[in-house]
Amino acid sequence: MGALRDYFEKNTGRIIYKWLHYFEIYERHLERFRGREVHLMEMGVYRGGSLQMWKHYLGPRATIYGVDVDPACRALEEERVRIMIGDQADREFLRRLRGEAPRIDILIDDGGHTMNQQIATFEELYGHLADDGIYVCEDLHTSYWPRYGGGPGRPGTFVEYAKRLIDQLNAWHTLDPDQFEVDDFTLTTHSMHFYGSMLVIEKQPMAPPREGLSGT
Repeated sequence: MGALRDYFEKNTGRIIYKWLHYFEIYERHLERFRGREVHLMEMGVYRGGSLQMWKHYLGPRATIYGVDVDPACRALEEERVRIMIGDQADREFLRRLRGEAPRIDILIDDGGHTMNQQIATFEELYGHLADDGIYVCEDLHTSYWPRYGGGPGRPGTFVEYAKRLIDQLNAWHTLDPDQFEVDDFTLTTHSMHFYGSMLVIEKQPMAPPREGLSGT
């Protein structure tokens, strides 16, 4: 059992609500940030338990930001945990977040899970993420649920949007620039990792790929 799952199982603090298979994925991608000066932003506060979990897991140099539409969530602020109130579908609000949180190393979208919320959050905040940052979009299953704006293969879902990002990740190799070409996502993204109901994107400044040959 990893450190996060252990914390969850022994939790006596505020309520945490997560799919259990997420914990192993978190640790796979976030372990390298532990003990560092790190800034994490989570969309969706709920009862505040996951914010306490991140603070504990990442260590005493971590700053945690929680974002929620419910003003009552402000009461959950504590040392090194700041709450911002606003609708993640509101692009003006998301742009203001860039000023209120001038550095974000880890962004976890566990907010309203509608298609416009997930896409707006990615488009407004991915470019603001640190050069070696991690972007996590949780609960991708809502892309298949009509009440969130989803549906299998339906245009405009976050899953369909993310499929297009795969093309951009590989844009170095396109033979038809009229279809897609190298853009900021290509230049700043190292990898995309799809899991059951979760996408993790790892940032890293990228140069054009080079071929090599060695041996006799």
